Amino acid sequence: MVEARNLEPRAMLPGEQSLAAMLGVSIGTVRRATEELRQRDLVVTLPAKGTFVTRRPGGDQDA
Repeated sequence: MVEARNLEPRAMLPGEQSLAAMLGVSIGTVRRATEELRQRDLVVTLPAKGTFVTRRPGGDQDA
C-alpha cells in the first residue's frame, strides 16, 4: 500500500492482525515487511499509537 502510494504521509497503517488478514499472509510476514519499511524511512512506529507513513517512495517528503 505504501509502495503503490495508496497511503498519504501521516496515514496510519492498519494493525498487524488486520493487515495479515487483508493480505492473506502471516503476522511474521507483516512484521518483516513493516521492518523493511522502517529501515527505508517510509514508516515510523510509535509505541501504543501505531505505525504511520512518513513519506512516499521516490522522495516525496512529509505533507
